[in-house]
Amino acid sequence: MAGPNSILPPELQHLAVQQPSSRKPDSELGQEDFLELMLTQVQNQDPLNPMESGDFLSQMAQFGTVNGITELQSSFSSLATAMQSSQALQASTLVGNSVLVPGNNSELAPGGSVNAAVDLSQSTSNLIVNVLDATGQTVRQINLGSQTAGLTKLTWDGLDNNGQPLAAGNYRFEANASVNGEAVAQPVYVYAKVDSVTLSKTGGDPLLNLNGLGSIGINQVKEIL
Repeated sequence: MAGPNSILPPELQHLAVQQPSSRKPDSELGQEDFLELMLTQVQNQDPLNPMESGDFLSQMAQFGTVNGITELQSSFSSLATAMQSSQALQASTLVGNSVLVPGNNSELAPGGSVNAAVDLSQSTSNLIVNVLDATGQTVRQINLGSQTAGLTKLTWDGLDNNGQPLAAGNYRFEANASVNGEAVAQPVYVYAKVDSVTLSKTGGDPLLNLNGLGSIGINQVKEIL
């Protein structure tokens, strides 16, 4: 009577007598484990109803697909690590520079000025920026007139509506654009100095620690000075 290996395809018969040199942990199925299962299946099949060659090839193809996905996942993981390292390096070069970020509040230094910008969603016949102090009182109104859609930059000289210098501290900016006869609030951006960078331990975007504004994701930076 023919031995169990006689029903194997010639190109697989030598595998039936080979012992695996190493094994994956019990929670994983490696190539050697798969071949061992395949050989066991072939050896114990019914000789009167052998496995169709199409079924055999289908199983091989399925394993190849799973193995390919595993390798692809490994490649993506390596790519993500490389991108994170590149982003961290880019963020570190921003320390000491000023960046334009979304926000309505900014610190006025003694005798200094504040640079800001308004991101207009559409053109306007009149753009007005109000500067408010810590009590919410409007201390300066800046009329920028007609402006086109996009980023409109401005500089507040630290003076009130009467031309008097204001005390150092935190001030708030509010922008309104005239659109079809109505005042529509617009997003404001302010410039801030990058004091340091905090790297995420979970693979997220690096955080820029801004002077007087706290932390913000690097992907929120609109412009770098």
